[in-house]
Amino acid sequence: MADVLFYHLTESTLEETLPGLLERSADRGWRAVVQTGTEERRDALDQHLWTFRDDSFLAHGTDREAYPGDQPILLTTGDANPNGARIRFLVDGASPPDLGGYERAVFLFDGHDSAQVEAARGQWKLMKDAGHAVTYWQQTPDRRWERKA
Repeated sequence: MADVLFYHLTESTLEETLPGLLERSADRGWRAVVQTGTEERRDALDQHLWTFRDDSFLAHGTDREAYPGDQPILLTTGDANPNGARIRFLVDGASPPDLGGYERAVFLFDGHDSAQVEAARGQWKLMKDAGHAVTYWQQTPDRRWERKA
C-alpha cells in the first residue's frame, strides 16, 4: 500500500509548493508523475517548472511529447505511469488511478476552493477505506507544514 499525503494549501499556491516537493522527490532518486485535472493546467505547470526559480529548473516533460518514459518528472492528465514513477502528485481535483504501484501519492488541494476541498475529503475516505496509510498536512500562517491527526 502507498503512503498517501494530503497537502491543504492555505498560505501558498500550487505553483509555489509543487516545485519544492518535486525537488525533494528527485533528491531521493524518485521519478515522479504529476497528474492534473486539465490539459491547460498541465501546460501551465510545464512552463512554470522551467522558470520557477532563477537559479534552477526541474527536468521534466509532458505526456504529449515523445519518450514520456525517459522523463524524471512527467506531467500528465492521464492514469498511466510510463516513466515508472514511485510518487504520484494529484492536483486540481485529478482522480487517481490505482495507487498500488506507488510508494507515495500526494494530493495537493487549494483550501480556498470549496470544490477542491470537497474532492479531497472524498479522496481521503476512498484512500483510507482502500487501506492506504493516509496523513493530512495543513499550512501554518508562516507557510510551514504541520501534520494533523
